[in-house]
Amino acid sequence: MEWIFAMAPQGEGGGSMVSTLIMFGAIFAIFYFMIIRPQQKRAKERDRMLSEVKKGDKIITSGGIHGTVAGLDEKTVLIDVGNNVKIKMERSAIGSIAQQVKE
Repeated sequence: MEWIFAMAPQGEGGGSMVSTLIMFGAIFAIFYFMIIRPQQKRAKERDRMLSEVKKGDKIITSGGIHGTVAGLDEKTVLIDVGNNVKIKMERSAIGSIAQQVKE
């Protein structure tokens, strides 16, 4: 009779399931705080920067073109690159603001 009790399952499957769920939760938390949250923060800062662009700001486009904002539309920006040469580009093409005009 003793061999019947020795072969019965001990119920250890539940404990390993909980530890697996905890491990997945920890991995998700690490990904969230190391990858997702900083990326959302950078996107929010970029959107704020693009909304604050105004006429007269010196900018650098993502393609490396340096110029001064000559005009603004809802989605486009007119950039004066010198010698009265103006280029119309999407606002999203602005890489950074080199110098902002103070009001």
